[in-house]
Amino acid sequence: MATTVVRGRTTGSPAPAHRDGNVLRWLGAYTSSAVGDNVYYFALSWAAVQSGTPAQAGVVTAVSAVPRAVLMLGGGVLADRYGPRRVVIGSSAVRALLVVAAAALLLATSPGLWVLGAVAVVFGVVDAVFLPAAGALPARITAPGQLARVQGLRALATRLANVLGGPLGGLGIALGGTAGAFGCAALLIGISLPLLLAVRVGELPPDQRQERGAVVAELRDGLRHIARHPVLRPLVLCIALGDLGFVGPMNLGLTLLARDRGWGSAGMGLVLAGFGAGAGLAALLLTVRGRVPRAGLVTGCVAVAGSVAIGALARVPSMAGAAAVALVIGLLVGLAGTLSGALLQAHAGPAYIGRVTSAATLVSFGVAPLTFPVVGWAVQQWGTGPVFAVCAAVCASGGAVALASRALRTAELP
Repeated sequence: MATTVVRGRTTGSPAPAHRDGNVLRWLGAYTSSAVGDNVYYFALSWAAVQSGTPAQAGVVTAVSAVPRAVLMLGGGVLADRYGPRRVVIGSSAVRALLVVAAAALLLATSPGLWVLGAVAVVFGVVDAVFLPAAGALPARITAPGQLARVQGLRALATRLANVLGGPLGGLGIALGGTAGAFGCAALLIGISLPLLLAVRVGELPPDQRQERGAVVAELRDGLRHIARHPVLRPLVLCIALGDLGFVGPMNLGLTLLARDRGWGSAGMGLVLAGFGAGAGLAALLLTVRGRVPRAGLVTGCVAVAGSVAIGALARVPSMAGAAAVALVIGLLVGLAGTLSGALLQAHAGPAYIGRVTSAATLVSFGVAPLTFPVVGWAVQQWGTGPVFAVCAAVCASGGAVALASRALRTAELP
């Protein structure tokens, strides 16, 4: 039987990722945890709105991005030092306990905004450790040739979590108040733990291990690894620019666009459904196909095309037209994001995967949410059209970086 090295463990010829029991256990854990995250943020937003003004509620829901932005690179160091599986299990347990504590507080008293803000900050601190490890784990549980398929499965799980999070949070509030919603989130995060314990991850080969040093020294070493790598350097920049230009318009910007067009919440929901359908289609395509030839070139091209669609969204007058454009955005941006994630894990050194993941996701989870006030102010000053156009240009610059780099443009998946 042929053998394959799976990021540190030797196996027989691997089954496709969607038929690999080890990958499916990870997928179940990731899905449960992601749904729990969505329920948690729904419950936090609801509790904040009930306790203060909309502006204060916005601060509470956004404040967790600050510790993520500050600490996420350090979280990548911990993922590489102790192994992503161990870090994911430990941080998931802490996250579940934290949400249980929030539920208990709501049952015992009516906490003020400062208590909810403190919960959000602590959750953000733990997230700074959890997110790099969660992003690094797929590369350690499957063969390199299955990375695109695994990233497709992960994207499908993320879409499912986005769809289920709101309804489950609303059901929890209906049955048990805000405390019930927090309890539901804690249960879902907790369910991921036994599944994670059953996931098999082998040790790195001796020649790929690194001696432990100071956290700062290991962080510098990881950043040097990215800076010197011909594919990772432009790829991380491409991902960062794409996230920076995408997150603002497709979150707060879309809400303001629906308000200006008079579409209401139903119209906004339709546009979001179009985006989700497109992103889900892109994830399904990669899950089924498993590999895309000339992945680097395709990533750059679809990133640029998706940017054009983002700019066009603010120019479409009808709700149905906007939903159709959103579907195209979801398909193109989803394809670019999934391919770039697979390329990242394929080219990052196994000993550096946590630090590379933390650098690549820093903007998406830590920096981009902090731009919401800037996006809101800019829309108030100049309207949605110019703001969407500028954000689209930022996204397009990420695709241009990918196309301008010969190493990334010619990069292939295993």
